[in-house]
Amino acid sequence: MHTTVGIIGGGPAGLLLSRLLHRAGVDCVVLESRDRAYVEQRQRAGILEQSTVDALREAGAAERLDTEGLVHDGVELRWDGRAHRIDFPSLTGGRRVWVYAQTEVVKDLIALRLADGAALHFGAEVRSVEGADTERPTVHYAQDGRNRTLTCDYVVGCDGSHGVARAAVPEGVRRTYERVYPYSWLGIMADVAPSCDELIYAHSPRGFALHSMRSPEVSRMYLQVPNGTDPADWPDERIWDELDARFALDDWTLERGPITSRSVLPMRSSVTEPMRFGRVFLAGDAAHIVPPTGAKGLNLAVADVVVLGRALIRQHETGASDLLDTYSDTCLRRVWRAEHFSYFMTTALHTDPSQSPFDTRLQIAQLDRIAASPHAAAELAMNYAGLPLP
Repeated sequence: MHTTVGIIGGGPAGLLLSRLLHRAGVDCVVLESRDRAYVEQRQRAGILEQSTVDALREAGAAERLDTEGLVHDGVELRWDGRAHRIDFPSLTGGRRVWVYAQTEVVKDLIALRLADGAALHFGAEVRSVEGADTERPTVHYAQDGRNRTLTCDYVVGCDGSHGVARAAVPEGVRRTYERVYPYSWLGIMADVAPSCDELIYAHSPRGFALHSMRSPEVSRMYLQVPNGTDPADWPDERIWDELDARFALDDWTLERGPITSRSVLPMRSSVTEPMRFGRVFLAGDAAHIVPPTGAKGLNLAVADVVVLGRALIRQHETGASDLLDTYSDTCLRRVWRAEHFSYFMTTALHTDPSQSPFDTRLQIAQLDRIAASPHAAAELAMNYAGLPLP
């Protein structure tokens, strides 16, 4: 089997790229190792930047988003017994964010691809990519107990940090920069209406806490915990008590309800360069990981495939390869900006187990500055709501 663009990974990045290419008449095949039910239930991010929403709308994939997504015009910071709201539209020229779970984005994109009758193969486990530096790279995969091959003009790896596409970039060319943080997140889903209208990011001597939501009836919350934490060591009452303590403000109450899931998420940052070798391109988590504090993971993946989609379409329509040649550099500039913002949000709000009282006072000073300085608040707002796509 041969195709113009072989896409490894049926998550939001691979599916959106396939949608963009299909609408432009560029043939592509999507290979996803998991079954459809697993992919549509895989819990991930829930915050969409303005540029991500714009991209989904342009792709004709925002019908449910526009009716069910929750528009947020800001976030609230809490520290030292105080609260301060960051108003996005007034600081960014009208940009905002949406709460709409990644699972829903994936469902929407799968439904569109199947309705288009386009090639989307579930249960297709990619084993290797060969010939990245040739004119016809080959993807080797297994499906239904049989070994298969897919030859392509171009291969795009959207298969995450543990996927095989990255290995197509030789070790002598590939370089990975990484930071592992000395704490994790204990994340919960609870069947209780959110206790807030917008997300709350709380700095506390007891550790960081985040109050988010998935819908008007479902809350999503996180607690900073030590690396290696077992979720079973955190019964419901302990979780709610700890959230109460970290969010504590006068005249504010945290509503409690049944916790339906809990898991521990390690925190790390990683960037692999370059994001292209020969005719193999990396996008999303296959090239970069950010801690979730800045809500950048899904949004960076979307930015990658929008840039790459334009480049592949330009090459298809005109034969020009200039945008393909600059893909890696173009994306990496945005990636490193997002990495820095995510690092800033993480280190400003979390309590490092080794930090001194001096370090804590620096964190408080930084948060005070955001509350007092329109320029500092605007920088946070612009990065959080998302920089415009190039």
